[in-house]
Amino acid sequence: MVRTEIRVIYGDTDRMGVVYYANYLRYFEAGRTEFLRAKGLSYRDFEERARLILPVAEAGVLYHAPARYDDLLGVETFLTEVRRASARFGYRVTRGAELLASGHTVHACVDLEGRVQRMPRELLDRLLAGEEGVSPGGARPGAGTDRPARQPRGD
Repeated sequence: MVRTEIRVIYGDTDRMGVVYYANYLRYFEAGRTEFLRAKGLSYRDFEERARLILPVAEAGVLYHAPARYDDLLGVETFLTEVRRASARFGYRVTRGAELLASGHTVHACVDLEGRVQRMPRELLDRLLAGEEGVSPGGARPGAGTDRPARQPRGD
């Protein structure tokens, strides 16, 4: 798990003074970027070297309490599942000890023409480094996602 701190700016809030719902996906992206950096990966370098991209194929957010302007948020990012051609990340957004939102994103591994590709070994090795209970093709049950982890399948 990698924790990233984000300060809510005024532009992230709506007329009611709370963080606009879609901005949590931006927070997830910031957390995921820092997760990759903590694993020694630069997404930009990966794209250029491997000629692959990791677009979001699925996203989900559960909102538990509102965040407001100038709140200091913690975004906890963790890997919950890796398959041959995809990875699933889980997220928890907190203010202190209070859970504000939880969610997930699933990323497909595709080439620059949009064709699904197997995850390169280098990427798998880096993603899995230090992640207990997550293995290629497997899921980590009870990883704190917004729904139970899927069981492995042979895709």
